[in-house]
Amino acid sequence: MSVAAHQPPDRNRIVIAPADPEEVGARLCLAAYFDLLAERISGVSRAHVPDPDPEADAYRPPAGLFLLARSGNRLLGCVCLKAVGTRTGEVKRLWVDPAARGIGLGRRLMEAIEDAARALGQTSLRLDTNSALIEAIALYRATGWTETAPFGPSFPADLWFAKAL
Repeated sequence: MSVAAHQPPDRNRIVIAPADPEEVGARLCLAAYFDLLAERISGVSRAHVPDPDPEADAYRPPAGLFLLARSGNRLLGCVCLKAVGTRTGEVKRLWVDPAARGIGLGRRLMEAIEDAARALGQTSLRLDTNSALIEAIALYRATGWTETAPFGPSFPADLWFAKAL
C-alpha cells in the first residue's frame, strides 16, 4: 500500500470506502495531509497532531466515519466525519494526493461524506479550514458550503463553513 505515484490514476478505477482511522492506509493519508498543512501554513508542524490521530475514535461508526479513496493499492485521498450533536456533523481532514488532483476526487469524497452524514440522520455539516488551502476553499464554495462564524479553536483554522443537508 502506498500513497499515489506521480502518474494520474484512472478515475474509473477509484474506490471510496470506509476504513478504520488507525489502519495503515488511513495513517499514511493523514501523515500526507499533515505534511501538506505544515508545508502551506506558517506555524504548523507535524508535532501538532500525533500519530495515531487523537480523534480517531470520533471517526468510527456508529456516529463517525473515515473514508479512503484508493485505486488498487494506491492511496489517493481521505475525508472524515464526526458527530458534534444529534443532527450536526463535522467534516475533517479532507486530503487528495497531488497525483489525483484535477480529476474530481475531492468533490467525490465530499459527496460521499455528505451522503454518509445524511444516512446517519444529520441535517447539517460544518468544517474549518485555513485560507492557505485555496483548492479546498474553492471546492467548498462550488458545492454549496457557506462561510459561517467560528465554532471552535482558531489555530490553524481561519475560515469556517456550514452546509444544510
